[in-house]
Amino acid sequence: MHSLRLSTLAVAALLSGLAAPSHAADWPAKPVTVIVPFGAGGNTDMMARLGAQHLAAKLGQSFVIENRPSAGGALATGQVAAAAPDGYTLLFAASSMIVLTPQLQKLTFDPMKQLVPITNMGTGTQMIAIKRELPVKTLPEFIAYAKANPGKLNYTVAGTQNISHLAPALLFARAGIDIVLVPQKSEPAAIADLMAGQVDLYFGNSSSLLPHINSDRVRLIAVGTPTRLSVAPDIPSVSETLPGFEFSSWNGFLAPAGTPDSIVTTLRDEVTAFAKSPEISERLSKLGIIPGGMTKEQNEAAFKKDYESFLAAAKAAGIEPPK
Repeated sequence: MHSLRLSTLAVAALLSGLAAPSHAADWPAKPVTVIVPFGAGGNTDMMARLGAQHLAAKLGQSFVIENRPSAGGALATGQVAAAAPDGYTLLFAASSMIVLTPQLQKLTFDPMKQLVPITNMGTGTQMIAIKRELPVKTLPEFIAYAKANPGKLNYTVAGTQNISHLAPALLFARAGIDIVLVPQKSEPAAIADLMAGQVDLYFGNSSSLLPHINSDRVRLIAVGTPTRLSVAPDIPSVSETLPGFEFSSWNGFLAPAGTPDSIVTTLRDEVTAFAKSPEISERLSKLGIIPGGMTKEQNEAAFKKDYESFLAAAKAAGIEPPK
């Protein structure tokens, strides 16, 4: 009897040990929720929906987008960080939600430790646009003109304490120029002010500024990526004037820490193949978005780079860390 009992327990233990991998192997057995910390529309939401549609078609289950906007994306990010690590709750966010928000807000969770980057659908790029009335045509000329006219030029942002605020703050600090901030509440409003000649400069999303590349009201003079964009090869990168300058935004899928490696790998492989496919790659590139599909090591390097960039930019903008 004693021997039989031990054998029964051994079998039960073996079956129990096999249960978790079997469950992961069956994933997804029900719809997957993808939480986006922005409202509908915009680059991040668009990429999330493209990725979700592809995953649903490839994996045979619905990937349902839920938009949950909040300040710095903290609400959505916290919900996913606290979710069960079973692959049924994912986050689609910009890297700023993970590495910048903790520098601006006091959080009850650590997104860098409680979330695992899967891979990106694309990297959003930023571009500098100036009003054509200015007597300059290039970034070096703009910097020289700003130095000769300290405090006389202004720039706008699409809300404060975000990329459109921090990218120019870091740029001006590196260039050693003094420009007055005139904040706006949204990107369309910021671009409208620039088009109307009410502000001198806006450093915003390439996807929003590229449609104005031939405008007689604004001039696109630089991009924040280390190299030029394929869709606009004649526009120099900021780094050609200020070596080492880089400002961009990783946009992709993340999962709660502890999610089985098999699920993370499946998602990474599917999203990578999709993002690198000719049709999607071309579609993203035309918007000034660098097609994604980063490896695990590339994801880690991107987040490390973003953390350092945002930290330096927050300091340049005079933003104090949360206490």
